[in-house]
Amino acid sequence: MKLIVGLGNIGKEYNDTRHNIGFKLIDAYASYHGIEIDKKGYKGYYYKGKINGVETILLKPATYMNLSGESLIDIVNYFKIDIKDILVIYDDFDLEFAKIRIREKGSAGGHNGMISIISHLHTSNIKRVRFGIGESEGNSINHVLGKFSKKELKVIEEKEEKVIALLNDFLVMEDFSKLMSKYN
Repeated sequence: MKLIVGLGNIGKEYNDTRHNIGFKLIDAYASYHGIEIDKKGYKGYYYKGKINGVETILLKPATYMNLSGESLIDIVNYFKIDIKDILVIYDDFDLEFAKIRIREKGSAGGHNGMISIISHLHTSNIKRVRFGIGESEGNSINHVLGKFSKKELKVIEEKEEKVIALLNDFLVMEDFSKLMSKYN
């Protein structure tokens, strides 16, 4: 079973904020497959079923960003998901806007959602897709919680196709290094 997690904050006031790009991209993926992430449980919202013939869970933690690990550990423990089968999607202000970077493991890089996940799973060997939101010009909290411009939303919409292809490949590719070579 594969687990794909999109990080963000629950609440309409956070829609289209930079910090919620994980939610936005996992919603686009679900929509592409004609499914909804609407079951409530495991401190989040999730979908469980087959995507492209692979038993898959899509998860949006409802714990707010800084406690994302609580939701993840609940669902990982309940379904006995192997760490190697988890992929987390989140924002990264150290990457230029709309740049996508895939990694097999690494530090949290100061991202509070990943700090929580690494702490709860007791490993930094977590596959991840980082989506660049660009550097802040001043207060980083205001930047990550700020909304995307219409121009930025259009660019994100164009990048969704690449993310959807990447996630489809994640479900079926056994060798993650090939996925990194293909999409980085």
